[in-house]
Amino acid sequence: MASVGTKDTGVAWFQAELEDVNPQARAILETYCKLPSDEVVPHVLRIRDKAWAVFPYPCIGQFRFLDMPLGGFDAYPEIVQRLKSGNNKYLDLGCCFGQDIRRLVADGVPEKALIGCDLHQGFLDLGYDLFKDKDKLKSDLITADVFESKSELTQLYGSIDIIHASSFFHLFGYEGQKKIARRVVQLLKPKKDSLLVGRQVGNVKSHEAESAASGSGNMFLQNVESWKRMWKEIGEETGTQWEVKATLEDWPMAEGKKIAWHNEGTKRIFFSVRRL
Repeated sequence: MASVGTKDTGVAWFQAELEDVNPQARAILETYCKLPSDEVVPHVLRIRDKAWAVFPYPCIGQFRFLDMPLGGFDAYPEIVQRLKSGNNKYLDLGCCFGQDIRRLVADGVPEKALIGCDLHQGFLDLGYDLFKDKDKLKSDLITADVFESKSELTQLYGSIDIIHASSFFHLFGYEGQKKIARRVVQLLKPKKDSLLVGRQVGNVKSHEAESAASGSGNMFLQNVESWKRMWKEIGEETGTQWEVKATLEDWPMAEGKKIAWHNEGTKRIFFSVRRL
């Protein structure tokens, strides 16, 4: 059985054709990018096929980078309001194309309040192509490895109010996720209401699994209890306190269907982690 990391387009998580994009993505592409309606789907297909060559994540193969999950979080109205105030900074960790940054800009957030970070410069470059804003977007998009002790992220320590990390923690094992969590603590301002939000693949039973998408060769699938326990450990190790909320939810799909590469109990976990 093929594993994540292969560039073979015959795998179950590569969707060759695209009938249409979701309404939210279409609105952004037509209004923010000024794409004619009939050019949206061919444009997205071209960008996706280039992105598959950068790294073949399932979210690339299945166009899930068009979901722009941030807008669906309960905290989104608060996030927009805080960023519009001019006193808050936002960081998207593992931002891929920076799609949620464009959503925030389209919703009136000042571009200079937004920072995107990804390991792959190729994804950031394709984001400029996807959204046709290479010469106009004023947000900072940087490449950095979250595990490096000194990187482009280092200069941001203690300056970020809100971090978004979707489809990111789950790429790593438990210890790797704890290292990311400790980096999040370093990046966020040491003050009340500093906030982390995101979503990722989880499971009813938390466990470690093999993954070719992970630099360590494994990934840890969280459930609500394990996610809260991890942040309790992080709080104890860093001398901080956090209010942790999380829910496990089914994948949105046609009734009775199952995603081929998902194991029994696979869900999505949505979370918010707020400093007390």
